[in-house]
Amino acid sequence: MPSDLPIFLNPETMPAPNGYSQVVLIPAGARLVQLAGQVGIRPDGSIAAPDFAGQAAQAFENVRAGLAAAGSGFEHVIKLNMFVTDFAAQGPTLREVRDRYVNRAAPPASTTLQVSRFFREGLLFELDVLAVVPG
Repeated sequence: MPSDLPIFLNPETMPAPNGYSQVVLIPAGARLVQLAGQVGIRPDGSIAAPDFAGQAAQAFENVRAGLAAAGSGFEHVIKLNMFVTDFAAQGPTLREVRDRYVNRAAPPASTTLQVSRFFREGLLFELDVLAVVPG
């Protein structure tokens, strides 16, 4: 593996992850991009959908746009932070949406938290990412 790429690890001494990596080793000198939290709001300011799946997909699309602006992409994401309002109900849908975007062969490290609400009424999901900028 080239030394300029992150290394995704799941040590046997840690619990087996489900769809994420436990450890990501970032090479020295790598350029990183940190995106602000993204929600299911379209560029025009409207909420993309009343349902969780639609909002999650829009949030991931917003992240895709931010990564592209920085010269990166989902294949270079090393950390996801995801926030939901009802993990028991939204977790399976979140995994389906997330898996359409992330590198499933080397999934990023991930944290998912349940929160009571977001800054705007009607929002159900927020996502922020840390990615490597290739080259």
